[in-house]
Amino acid sequence: MAFNENDFIEVDYTAKDANTKEIITTTMEAEAKKAGIDNKEAKYGPTLVVLGANNVIKGLDRELRKMSIGEEKKLTFKPEDAFGQRDEQLVRVMPLSEFRSHDINPYPGMQVRLEDVMATVKSVNSGRVVVDANHPYAGREIEYDIKIIRQLTEPKSKISALGKAYGADPTDVSISGKEVSLHYDSGYKKDAEYFVSKASLVAAILTYMKEFEKVEIKEDYTRPEKKNDAPAEKA
Repeated sequence: MAFNENDFIEVDYTAKDANTKEIITTTMEAEAKKAGIDNKEAKYGPTLVVLGANNVIKGLDRELRKMSIGEEKKLTFKPEDAFGQRDEQLVRVMPLSEFRSHDINPYPGMQVRLEDVMATVKSVNSGRVVVDANHPYAGREIEYDIKIIRQLTEPKSKISALGKAYGADPTDVSISGKEVSLHYDSGYKKDAEYFVSKASLVAAILTYMKEFEKVEIKEDYTRPEKKNDAPAEKA
């Protein structure tokens, strides 16, 4: 069985530096614990891949299309098919004062946004900050142990999977012709992160699910309960 552009599949994988065998990321909690990199905040389990959406490295997107549901493979990718070759022009020296003027106190390993790209602070000394906009694993061969768990074909399951991936899984989804309605009930925490995630989900539905032309959002809000005033002390 071969997969195609815009197919939705769920996979389990562990990605490693092919030379050092350092685990970069994994969807499996047991593997994370074994490597000592488990995170209580992380959500382990199969992850969604939309083929052609650039949410996995180029080589992996290409090889997944050749696999079948339930198939497992060990794959190794050269830098050009992984996180790219290192580009020394992406390493910059900046004055510390530029960071301080934005109330930022940089330190090695800190992630900072420079214009439209993320960069890593490599060193801070003598009033200078060295930042590197290369991907942390640029220039390295990457090894994947990967298994395809299932393919999602039903529209509601696709939308739910996108919702989980973007952190805005709707309470309910209804579909009528070319329109989708997403419902978020009053129990859903509607903070700043929710509004960003919701907007990303809508964009993803309209980008990867060509059968839909309109997305409607329905939201429930409940007035917070007032805390009773403390009883007055007796005279």
